[in-house]
Amino acid sequence: MLLSSCFTPSRSAASRFLTRAVFAVACAAGSAALAQGLPPAVVGALRVARIAQNSTGVVVVDAETGKRMLAANNTGQPFNPASVMKLVTTDAALEILGPTFTWKTQAYIDGTLAGGVLNGDLILKGGGDPKLVLENFWLFLRQLRARGIKDIRGNLVLDRSYFAESSYDPAQFDGDPQKPYNAGPDALLLNYRTQALRFEPDAASGLVNVSMDPPMAGVTITPPRLSQEPCGDWQGKLKMNNDASAVNFAGTYSADCGPRVWYVHPYRMSNVQYVGASFVQMWADLGGSFAGRVVNGQVTPSARLMVEVQSPPLPEVIRDINKYSNNVMARQVLLTLGAEMSGQPGDTTNGARAVRGWLGDKGIDTAGLVIENGAGLSRVDRVTPALLASVLVQAYRSPLMPEFVSSLPLVGYDGTMRRRLKEQGVAGQAHIKTGTLNDVRSIAGYVQAASGKTYVVVFLINHAAAPNGQQAQDALLQWVYENG
Repeated sequence: MLLSSCFTPSRSAASRFLTRAVFAVACAAGSAALAQGLPPAVVGALRVARIAQNSTGVVVVDAETGKRMLAANNTGQPFNPASVMKLVTTDAALEILGPTFTWKTQAYIDGTLAGGVLNGDLILKGGGDPKLVLENFWLFLRQLRARGIKDIRGNLVLDRSYFAESSYDPAQFDGDPQKPYNAGPDALLLNYRTQALRFEPDAASGLVNVSMDPPMAGVTITPPRLSQEPCGDWQGKLKMNNDASAVNFAGTYSADCGPRVWYVHPYRMSNVQYVGASFVQMWADLGGSFAGRVVNGQVTPSARLMVEVQSPPLPEVIRDINKYSNNVMARQVLLTLGAEMSGQPGDTTNGARAVRGWLGDKGIDTAGLVIENGAGLSRVDRVTPALLASVLVQAYRSPLMPEFVSSLPLVGYDGTMRRRLKEQGVAGQAHIKTGTLNDVRSIAGYVQAASGKTYVVVFLINHAAAPNGQQAQDALLQWVYENG
């Protein structure tokens, strides 16, 4: 096995870290493989970055056979993978749920409908759709209007029971709850639960025009004062206070900034308030009227289904998750796995159980694996480089390989890898997922070498100087391309 020292592990220990194929080759390689270690270019880049090799985990192995190991380091040591954990979540979802899986959002009425008047409640049932964006929600409501509903004289009931109720603190991870990546999952997640605040300075009037997307009924905006100072830290100068009914800016906005957009997570609004305010405004814009309350509840036995819309298929969703490292979408997928596999409301416990069961069915032991939320936005997540490599090898052998591989960023072209290695030979020849936290920098995916062979590459760094590790990781990708 390619660990920090050479020994002959037992059968159970082998399965703990590697698939049988990878383990067998690692043992056969013996001391020769161990002597190879990391490529000199990688070792040198780590030295320059002041990152100790024992703070890194590396696997480079033939993707088709899992039997030719080019480089390895600390393969069985658990590391925090950051967003590279999304590869485990999304591959599990693709194989368990299937490539045609979609999420459903439904609208029911409980009451009588006549002459455009609904004397009763409108019930919106969320099915966990990670991509219920504004345009899709508008089309959903437009279908309701087309069914003859105009005046709603009951309540708007939001059924969010597909996922379990849970307490979620958006400030827990890094103390910045208004960052969009800190938004929590919800069975009725609308527009990733973010607000787009658009600023337009008007020099003629001396004012700053501020608009909000989605528009929200009952939410007022107090704009900032227009200033002539340099743009600089324009967000900090705004001094925003954002709550459930008002967005107030006590600071200034510089004319020098020009038009800008700030995406925020309105964490002081509950999801019921967020969806309710968005619905009321959109419904009015569509010519409808509503004077009831917005409440949490469930579909009643007497309710009638009026409209059902489906999300894009799962491969399109995991493409967004992996290309752009969308955290809340990955959380939605993990909870969906939990709900679908357990028959109970989805939560992180049954979601992680579903992933572990899937790994076990493939002979991949999950010792050392810790899944907090499926997105990798976590201080406690852990995975071994060998387990990640095993997942990637089996994914490459799967009939669903094209859907999975194409979801990863293409080096030098798109997603989180679009600006890296643009002028190197490996550009356009590798699909690589990235992950970054304060003390973590990770990459994992596939490199098609100049020889035509494809290799799985995993490179995890857990070190205080991890932000300086990009050059070492890029050096490994280029080395695999040239030497594989």
